[in-house]
Amino acid sequence: MRIRAIILIRRRLTTYLDPLEGGPVLHTAPVAAQATPPSPARPEAAPRVFRALAGLFLSAVILLPAEFAPVAEAAGTTSTSTARKSPSKKTSSAKTTVKKPTTGKKTVGKTTAKKSRLKKYARKGRRRPVTYSGGVNARAAIIVDAKTGEVLFDKNSGQAMPIASLTKLMTAMVYLEMKPDLTRRAMVTREDLAGSGHTRLRAGEIVTMRDLLHLALLSSDNSATKSLVRNSDLAPEEFLARMNRKAQVMGLQQTRFVEFTGLSEQNVSTATEYAQILKRASGDPMISHITTLPDYTFRSSKKDYHLVNTNRLCRYGIFDVRGGKTGFINEAGYCLATWVSTRTRDVISVVLGAPSNSVRFSETRRLIDRWAATPTVHATVVEEEPALTADAGY
Repeated sequence: MRIRAIILIRRRLTTYLDPLEGGPVLHTAPVAAQATPPSPARPEAAPRVFRALAGLFLSAVILLPAEFAPVAEAAGTTSTSTARKSPSKKTSSAKTTVKKPTTGKKTVGKTTAKKSRLKKYARKGRRRPVTYSGGVNARAAIIVDAKTGEVLFDKNSGQAMPIASLTKLMTAMVYLEMKPDLTRRAMVTREDLAGSGHTRLRAGEIVTMRDLLHLALLSSDNSATKSLVRNSDLAPEEFLARMNRKAQVMGLQQTRFVEFTGLSEQNVSTATEYAQILKRASGDPMISHITTLPDYTFRSSKKDYHLVNTNRLCRYGIFDVRGGKTGFINEAGYCLATWVSTRTRDVISVVLGAPSNSVRFSETRRLIDRWAATPTVHATVVEEEPALTADAGY
């Protein structure tokens, strides 16, 4: 736009101004030689110059209005300063509003922390023991005098239910009846590890049969139990048949086994019948010795092992324990069977289906404290229990 105006101004100047006088430059055809009178002075040259200068001035005003309009510039400066002031006001207001989001962040932080605490409590709540009525927080329980067979406390003791790893006591009894060489060394295979859950054994590791027996009874290792059965002189089907046959010989009508470790919920028994299994198993010196050790250390072909008894009553020295076994799967809940010798009497306690690991021990201790040191008062509680929701564990 400005370039076009400058070109227009230059055209005006070249049109109306003579290079010497300031007049127009006239280009005319030449005339035949004749006497040409001298040209008179042109009076219009000066007005044309003034018009050209006026046009130049007007063009300059159009092209550069700010230089010739100080008032407009002042007004523009005022508007600009106003525009600058208004963002500062907005910034200050924005700062004011920023404080509110900061408070909001604190509130959100507090709310988030509160929600995390609630989630933590909720997780704890899922692990919180289910309260059962009937004097013991478990599906079934029984306290029996080990010498006389007198029942001191009874809750659903005749109801068949899964017994989880309590199965391993029957497995150990059948295995030891074959008089095996416990110094024999065996290699752990992938077949032993498959579907066995948590285990510290590895494929290709060489372990003695004695150490495998400790792994099965002391730390309830399923892979070790499978390896014991595989390295026995019996086929797995025959070994399982002997377990069920032994239960029948003992008169255990509601006890049944479908595998050796207790991982199946179809391995079932009652609290009353399992008390008899524990009493028979604890009569074996090897089983009694292993199940009452607080810990055990050995070395395989690859590494050192330090086993800790899953039965806490043996580790803390609270009672004189003569035998016992723990068990857990989701369908069975937390189970504990133990034979305790007190100053007044020997009692066998069986707790099936406790809602947590700690509850099975606390309930067993409470029952022993209550019934082992008191005169004979037979307490029986029989009622239907709610469904159990338990955590994973051993």
